[in-house]
Amino acid sequence: MVKKLVMAQKRGETRALCLGVAMVVCAVITYYILCTTMLPLYQRSVWTQESTCHLIETDIRHQEELEGRKVSPYPCLWVNVSAVGKWAVLYHTEDTRSLNQQCSYIPDSLDNYQMARADVEKVRANFHKHQVFYCFSTTQENETSVLYQRLYGPQTLLFSLFWPTFLLTGGLLVIAMVKLNRSLSILAAQR
Repeated sequence: MVKKLVMAQKRGETRALCLGVAMVVCAVITYYILCTTMLPLYQRSVWTQESTCHLIETDIRHQEELEGRKVSPYPCLWVNVSAVGKWAVLYHTEDTRSLNQQCSYIPDSLDNYQMARADVEKVRANFHKHQVFYCFSTTQENETSVLYQRLYGPQTLLFSLFWPTFLLTGGLLVIAMVKLNRSLSILAAQR
């Protein structure tokens, strides 16, 4: 009976140890992926200075000719603000700026024009309701654009690192409990 109990205990310890090691390995792989993808984006972000923006004007642009350039086929919001003591164009995120420099806000539903228009109108109304808000600017003096929201800010980085840290801590805790159980079993057997 004692031999069966010891064998079952060893199988359980082995399985728990494998679980702990697998958790640690998964956490290390996740850390590697995050450090090669998310961390460089966070480090390269120049939008670090938090400023107060004052709304100057908003305009909804449709598909039409504008200064010889074609405006996007979806309605987009153009917002001018006063930030850091100068006039600037507000962009929703870093990606909005890189996708279309003529739009401050690009709606989510681009397939349905009416839904996109309603989304843009809603955002425009929010800007008119709250005419003073926080935005992010860069320290470069010749930059004439600011961001409403940072995609790669410290909160995003901490949120991304939370689950791998939780997984690593849990795996190390499982391994430590197995080792502690083994050492206590050896002490109990010696007495």
